[in-house]
Amino acid sequence: MDRSAVILAGGFSSRFGQDKGLIELAGKPLVRYVLDAIKNIVDEKLVIVSSEDQAKKYSEIFDSSLKIFVDKNKVQTPLVGALTGFREAKGQYTLLLPCDTPFMSKEILSLLFEICIGKNAVIPRWPNGYIEPLQAVYCTKPALDAAEKALADASFNMRSLVDRLRGVRYVSTMVLQQLDPELRTFFNVNTPLDLKKAEFMLKHKKR
Repeated sequence: MDRSAVILAGGFSSRFGQDKGLIELAGKPLVRYVLDAIKNIVDEKLVIVSSEDQAKKYSEIFDSSLKIFVDKNKVQTPLVGALTGFREAKGQYTLLLPCDTPFMSKEILSLLFEICIGKNAVIPRWPNGYIEPLQAVYCTKPALDAAEKALADASFNMRSLVDRLRGVRYVSTMVLQQLDPELRTFFNVNTPLDLKKAEFMLKHKKR
């Protein structure tokens, strides 16, 4: 097995009052849009949740091809979810994704996999230096080691993982604009207003 995808769905949105990945956009859970984007480009799909109750809800909605794992660490951060994902992933390379990005570009995700060969990670980077570690491809074993070291040092953000990796390739968002001119792939639904924006963007996309 070569390619895995790990979707982080452990966060509970206080702004929505419910599991963000299951919030519906045009009648479809947000996480379903992410799953559709990775269809046919990965060998396995994993969703990381933060409780058994969450795991039950996901298992009732999705078929058995979706592997669901519960974080064991009480600290709820993307890094902890990433560590669980890297530990359970069977692929040599793992695509790490959030659950709330409904316009993810399949072309960009495929490109990240293609240019990760021989690297420990490929991470999109904005012109201001900001990186997108939650829409990136990692070589699974080195990333797991880096995540474990970061947590052992009580560092809980994704940058702590990236800083402990050698052989990281950064790809400019200006390059990615050739595949996704408006970079909608990075649009997150964090608030009810974002959901309204996403509804508008979806309608506009269908025209």
